[in-house]
Amino acid sequence: MTVLLVVLTFAVLLAIDFFRKGKPAEEHQAEPARGVFAPSAGQPTVVAGFEFRENLRYHPGHMWALRESPTAVRVGMDDFAVKLAGKMESVTLPKRGQWIRQGQKVATILRGGAKASLVSPIEGEVTDVNEAVLADASLPGRDPYGEGWLLTVLSPDAATNLRNLLAGELARRWMAEAASRLRAKLPAVAGAVAQDGGLAVNDLAAHLPGTGWSELTREFFLI
Repeated sequence: MTVLLVVLTFAVLLAIDFFRKGKPAEEHQAEPARGVFAPSAGQPTVVAGFEFRENLRYHPGHMWALRESPTAVRVGMDDFAVKLAGKMESVTLPKRGQWIRQGQKVATILRGGAKASLVSPIEGEVTDVNEAVLADASLPGRDPYGEGWLLTVLSPDAATNLRNLLAGELARRWMAEAASRLRAKLPAVAGAVAQDGGLAVNDLAAHLPGTGWSELTREFFLI
């Protein structure tokens, strides 16, 4: 039911943007960044307490995608994901050469003996994984849009895949809605999810009931 609500919300946002502008939303977005990956690429802004990068596209399961060439896409967790994940003990990534599909499980994180899965924002062949994250699972939490990237994918149909993702104002509204849902579900974390332009705390999981983490990650990561 939660996944259906997220999908319906996404569809409504696209419909609003279509009727407001008269064209599909993606036609109004700048082309994804290309070229050599730079950890500082994209101007950081804060949306409802979470860092947001304008040059990325986002899957509703809180994974980002950055197109670096016509078929090469870099993938990682967004700031909402790493703050909800909290102090990760390990990250499991697919092997190089493995084919992954958009919206399907691509990685597993471990925290306090509990596991949570992440979905892929893109379809294609895994060409590289971030060995630094495998060695230090805290890296995405420190730099989710830079050195904490997870993997790169050779996606023959990258253009179509990216059109299925959120960008620009649609992504901003989606991020704000996710933060609002989190505050509504767990009033105990309301103070930890800033609303005044500041950033949410780094480990939202520390503010959750003992059994709440697995349930929330399944809901927000769309697993």
